[in-house]
Amino acid sequence: MDSDLEIVAHPDTTAGSDAGPGDAGTAVVPPKRRAPRKPSKPDSVLAAAVEFARNGVLQVAEPGQVGDHVGAYPDAERVVTHRFVAHLPGYGGWHWFATLARVPRGKEPTLSEVGLLPSETSLLSPPWVPWAERVRPEDSATDDDAGVESAEGSSTATGSRHDSAEEESATGDTRSSDAAPGGE
Repeated sequence: MDSDLEIVAHPDTTAGSDAGPGDAGTAVVPPKRRAPRKPSKPDSVLAAAVEFARNGVLQVAEPGQVGDHVGAYPDAERVVTHRFVAHLPGYGGWHWFATLARVPRGKEPTLSEVGLLPSETSLLSPPWVPWAERVRPEDSATDDDAGVESAEGSSTATGSRHDSAEEESATGDTRSSDAAPGGE
C-alpha cells in the first residue's frame, strides 16, 4: 500500500512542528477510551421501581405466572434488571425479567425489555452436538433393517394390486372401482 499518511498518536505530539493535527498527509488517532465499568450497586431510582417492572412483565404474562420479586441487578449506569419468579409449567427455576433504564438527571424509569431467563436451578437442554458427531454406527444399522422390511412390504402390496388387475381382465370386467354408477 502506497500511502502518504503519517499516523500521529495524539495531537500534543505534533507540538513544535509547523504542521498541525489534521493537516494534509496527517491522520490523528484519538486516545483510547476505557470501557465503562459495571456499577457495583443498582441505580436507586430504578431499584425502587419494582411495581413498574412488575407491570411491564404483566404486559406479556398472566398475573398468576408472575411470582415474588427476586432482586434488582445493575447492568450499566442507569440500567437495572428486575427479576421475578416465573410460575409456568415446564419452566421450573426460571425468572421473568424487566430491564429498566432512565436518562441522566431523570426520575422516570423506561421499560426497555421483558422476557424469561434461566436461574442457577433451571433445567436446561444439553449443549448442541452436530449431527455428524451425534450419529452412532448402530443407529444406521437399525435404519437399514427397517428399510429392507418396508421395501418388502411395499412390493407385496404392489403385487396384490397387480393380481387383482389380472383377475378383472380375465373375467372381462373392465370397470374400475373409481367408475361412476351406471358404467360411465
